[in-house]
Parts: sequence; C-alpha cells; structure tokens
Amino acid sequence: METTSRAGARSTAGGAPGSRRAVEGYLRATFPWYGLDDAFTGPRWLMQVGTAADGTVQHGATGHGEEPSIRPDASGAERERFAAVVTVAASPVRRSGDGKGVLDATTVSSAAWLAGSGLLVSTWPAQLDHSLRDDWLDQQTETAFELADDLNGSAWSVLSLPVDGVPTPFHYRESEFGWVLAGSTGPTASAEDGVHIGAYGRGMSAYGLGFSVIEDIRSYAAE
Repeated sequence: METTSRAGARSTAGGAPGSRRAVEGYLRATFPWYGLDDAFTGPRWLMQVGTAADGTVQHGATGHGEEPSIRPDASGAERERFAAVVTVAASPVRRSGDGKGVLDATTVSSAAWLAGSGLLVSTWPAQLDHSLRDDWLDQQTETAFELADDLNGSAWSVLSLPVDGVPTPFHYRESEFGWVLAGSTGPTASAEDGVHIGAYGRGMSAYGLGFSVIEDIRSYAAE
C-alpha cells in the first residue's frame, strides 16, 4: 500500500492540543473505524493513521489495554496486555490523486500485513543490540509480508469472531511475539464496500474478542 504514516500520540486529556491533532486524522476518513466491542471495558487510545500521497486517509489503528513499550528488563509475564485494531478502507485498483499513477486495491492481505508489521514494531526483542535492530526488523517485516500474501497457507488458521454482532471468519496466526488476525466486513450503512479489519496483540486472548463500529472516534482521545 502506497501510504505514509502520520503519528497520533496517545492523549492524556481529551482537550489537549496533541489529542486534537491526533483525532483530526481519524475524522478525515471516509470509512468507519472499528475497535473492540463493549465487552472490553479497559482503556482505549488512538495510535496512527496512514495516508496516500494526496492526503487521503486509507487506514489507521486504535489501541486497547496497556500501551505497549519496549522494556529491556520485562519478562514475558510482565509485558503489557494490549490489542490493536487496524481498519483499512476497502477499495479497488484506482488512479492516484495526481492522476499520474495507479494505487493497488486493498484486500484482507493489506490488513494482515499492517497488523503483522504493527506487532513487530510493538514487540521487537528488547535485549537486541540497537545497531542490529534495523536488520532484524527488515528481516521480520519481509517475513510478515510473505505471510500476509499467503493467507491460505499453513501458518494461518480460521477463527470466527463477531463483527457488529455477526459471526465473521478471520485468518489467525500466533508467533513468539503475539498474535495477528485479519478479515473483512460486508457492506454497512457507512461503507458500501465494507472495510478490512486487522488486529494484533499480546497478553489478551484473541479468541474472546469482538469488533464493532466506533460511534465517535473522539471517545478514544478522551481516555
């Protein structure tokens, strides 16, 4: 996906300037955002949006639970428990905003790729020497891309989870860093072509999750 990331820092107060800047990107999206449903009662926070070269918002993520951080002295049991939900606008092959190129269609593999790479950024081995981190991340990111491009491969299983109350099939895999899943919704009142949903996390079981449309994304900035 030809996108650039625009950071949206977690806010500590709904009215803070940083909070307003973060939520503005989400508000520009022409598709609905998804998060964990009401069964999840923990903290919710904004992460980042991804935009095309012309500034069109194409995807983004919302966080749930404890914001992940890299702590060299943290054991597996002490790592944060979190789940991030990635929403990707469903779109066919189309011309770029400047009319000079073509943008690839988004698919469930797009959501799987974004979720897989997001997990790596949140969970890279803290004991790894910083001089080696880029090489490790490049290698693991390439692996995540290959896995996302082969959703019918042996690395994935099928997991049914509710989306707006409707059982929906997801591609699911686990790794030493956490879990990743990806699926698609059907048409909705606010998205004629639906959206693709990815998610990743650790410390929280994916088997008990449910997803739903976020009625007001600003509520995530007020946590």
